[in-house]
Amino acid sequence: MSPSNAPSPSAGPPQAGLGPRGGSVAARGERGAPAAPLITVDKVNKHFGAAHVLRDVCTHFNAGEVAVIIGASGSGKSTLLRTLNRLEKHDSGCIIVDGIEVCDDLKELDKLRSEVGMVFQQFNLFPHLTVLENVTLAPRRVRKTPREQAQVQAMELLERVGLTAHAHKHPFALSGGQQQRVAIARALAMQPRVMLFDEPTSALDPEMVKEVLDVMKQLAASGMTMIVVTHEMGFAREVGDRILFIDQGRVAQDAPPEQFFGAQDNERIRAFLGQIAK
Repeated sequence: MSPSNAPSPSAGPPQAGLGPRGGSVAARGERGAPAAPLITVDKVNKHFGAAHVLRDVCTHFNAGEVAVIIGASGSGKSTLLRTLNRLEKHDSGCIIVDGIEVCDDLKELDKLRSEVGMVFQQFNLFPHLTVLENVTLAPRRVRKTPREQAQVQAMELLERVGLTAHAHKHPFALSGGQQQRVAIARALAMQPRVMLFDEPTSALDPEMVKEVLDVMKQLAASGMTMIVVTHEMGFAREVGDRILFIDQGRVAQDAPPEQFFGAQDNERIRAFLGQIAK
């Protein structure tokens, strides 16, 4: 996906109502009662031609949690993630994000995209803009944030991802890991309720993976709602609140990491984890 057709970057500091790791204030509700999920997915199907890539998927995602989606290549995990902000249209079923139904209504779609930030495998930075300009573009264009205010907020975000010294450089002057951290800051600049990550380290050299994962861990610790498609099992085990294993378009298992990576009784998942460990 090129910058010209990339979705409007969404992003921003965590919501004020989000608490520390272990669940948000909103997710717990009053007096410990569970609140409604931030995102619900009900009987969602998706086809690419004859290929049935999502099969009656039903799941939910709570505010303040980190849900990690894993599975073999072609299992449907990235497709599921992309349906949450209508980058892929689902054929049937219903997806609700913070009270907004995911559909083709442009007004509703604009509201949805302002709630959901996304970081892709490729960085999709605008090459003719500086790092600072990349981060301030969406708030200025979409939210009509004044230039000076947008720049102050952008510099705060760049400080969070360790890139203030590179604010006036162009993307070609940065490493892959640095560009992906800019992409995270750009997504956060729109102050979303939830951040989606589609294999954000898969295009990086091994030595650059850690710097991106460290930023994602900081986001998780701050209480940001995150849904992450990844093959980084160490991250999933350490940071995830839930692990969703997708197999042939279905959620084969949804479990906390200690259960998922513990005495696993699902033969298919045992085989997958065995291959990843090699």
